[in-house]
Amino acid sequence: MKILVVGTGAREHAIVHALAAETPDGAAHELHAAPGNPGIGREAALHPVDANDGAAVAALAQELRVDLVVVGPEAPLVAGVADAVAAAGFPVFGPTAAAAQLEGSKAYAKDVMAAAGVPTALAHVCTTIDEVAAALDAFGAPYVVKDDGLAAGKGVVVTSDRDAALEHAREALAARGDAGRVVVEAYLDGPEVSVFVISDGTHVVPLQPAQDFKRIFDLDEGPNTGGMGAYSPLDWAPAGLVDEVVERIAQPTVDEMARRGTPFAGVLYVGLALTSRGTRVVEFNARFGDPETQVVLARLQTPLSRVLLASATGGLGELEPLRWSPSPVVNVVVASHGYPGTVRNGDVITGIADAEALDGVHVLHAGTALTADGALVAAGGRVLSVIAEGETLDAARDRAYEGVALIGLDGSQHRTDIALKAARGEIAVPTTL
Repeated sequence: MKILVVGTGAREHAIVHALAAETPDGAAHELHAAPGNPGIGREAALHPVDANDGAAVAALAQELRVDLVVVGPEAPLVAGVADAVAAAGFPVFGPTAAAAQLEGSKAYAKDVMAAAGVPTALAHVCTTIDEVAAALDAFGAPYVVKDDGLAAGKGVVVTSDRDAALEHAREALAARGDAGRVVVEAYLDGPEVSVFVISDGTHVVPLQPAQDFKRIFDLDEGPNTGGMGAYSPLDWAPAGLVDEVVERIAQPTVDEMARRGTPFAGVLYVGLALTSRGTRVVEFNARFGDPETQVVLARLQTPLSRVLLASATGGLGELEPLRWSPSPVVNVVVASHGYPGTVRNGDVITGIADAEALDGVHVLHAGTALTADGALVAAGGRVLSVIAEGETLDAARDRAYEGVALIGLDGSQHRTDIALKAARGEIAVPTTL
């Protein structure tokens, strides 16, 4: 197949890497990326096209005569890139702009969940700071405040500091002017889990669960980030969790979207909290999550191209059951100096080849760039994902951190406790009341 992947990050590199590893009928795919990054460029041809420009992406698909377009990030999806590609006559993996509002608006997602009977946190949609204050007082601490729109994974604040919650709400409202809205939710206890569910607008096929780490520092301290690491599988998760997600959450949501005339085809990211009152949805996203995609796709043994094409062409009902490696996989994110605040770009990156020489380790690029003289440098907040597979979770962690230690990036930071509690057997799901 000739496949075009749209996006620039480690999520897109993970997709390209998985596709590049396939050898259907002994022949490799012809892979293209727009605009991609230097790491993706090792496995796909790069094209300097704006990922958010639907007309430009569609024109590139026409020029290349691709068999499938995969839209990775949320911003192009909300901007209607998938619509433009489909209108040009190409199969596209990713929802329409209307369906992508499941991520583009937290308030819209809550409305869909209510109509579909999906279990989630109680919430108030607020348009003024006075409404926010009243909602905070109604729910009590810990306070959960979410920017209604896209915020690159950093639009959520969970804090016991009421003033900090109010300040986040004030900034979110001001940033969007008259259209400003925030969602204030009741806090959900219990560990969080990510489950990706592939849909073709009618059928749903779940992938294996993962757990990510959103705070910048060890022990879940510091501000939220886009994600500092992840691992899969989750041996501590309740039996039947994936079936429950399909039956109570994903299928009802897909059915409700179809009923509204906005069928959802692509990947529905279901962020869950396993609470004392049962499984609850924390959030929906309309695309693969980063950093979880890196570990989930590393375990997928069914060719990814078959899954993506089946979603894009309405064929998930005929897809054979997915096959998975039982081996644990760990992702440790290497971030640049200052992340998640003002980051420092331009620092030279070394040691990737040494890390990838380790057994079971590969490195995916996110915020990287090449200088005029060919040096690889940091060019974003999250710079690299170091992915490691092992016979046990401990072995996967050891290999991942051995790989991180070989990478040189001045001022870089990473968490040292990715998957540590799981490896020690210290994660417990609250007893359901």
